[in-house]
Amino acid sequence: MTTSQADIIREYGPFPGVEQVHGVTYDGKNVWFASGDKVNAVDPDEGTVLRSIDVAAHAGTAYDGRHLFQIAEDRIRKIDPASGAVLATIPAPGEGGDSGLTWAEGSLWVGQYRSKQIHQIDPETGAVIRVIHSNRMVTGVTWVDGELWHGTWEGEESDLRRLDPKTGAVLDTIVMPEGTGVSGLESDGGDRFFCGGGRSGKIRAVRRPR
Repeated sequence: MTTSQADIIREYGPFPGVEQVHGVTYDGKNVWFASGDKVNAVDPDEGTVLRSIDVAAHAGTAYDGRHLFQIAEDRIRKIDPASGAVLATIPAPGEGGDSGLTWAEGSLWVGQYRSKQIHQIDPETGAVIRVIHSNRMVTGVTWVDGELWHGTWEGEESDLRRLDPKTGAVLDTIVMPEGTGVSGLESDGGDRFFCGGGRSGKIRAVRRPR
């Protein structure tokens, strides 16, 4: 296992009217983040909020190439980002204990904070396909280049860790500075992780190690 200190490339926010950043995702152009009662699109070059969709947004956010998916309490809503319309709703596997959310390999992957698990679920029905166990509380979840990463946040300690998706073994750990929490996580498909900063109201871009 390798351990490194986080290289924080950039911070975004805090944003006007936003008390907390929950889930984070990336649509190839903009970063989206959940802020309780809205999902917001941020230009990652300018750092400004471009638009917001009024929808309950309490935890993880994901993007499948066409639609946003947003956890709200014990449900996951499928949203048209152009119109803001909710197209479908499925049950979340953690029954309200869900945290991170990402899209990969035709499935949704849902973090479970207290049970320290990641569930792969069917995006049409919410049926659980498999469960991956971690050894720390799971916040954000992302896949990049076949690698499964998740965020952790316990007390004042937070990190990003790469797991073996078959065994749950920790392969790499990126340690965040003390007091810097990770509430959501998404890769840009390249060298950046976008990390929700919880009550700081910020999003941080962290360099992905090679």
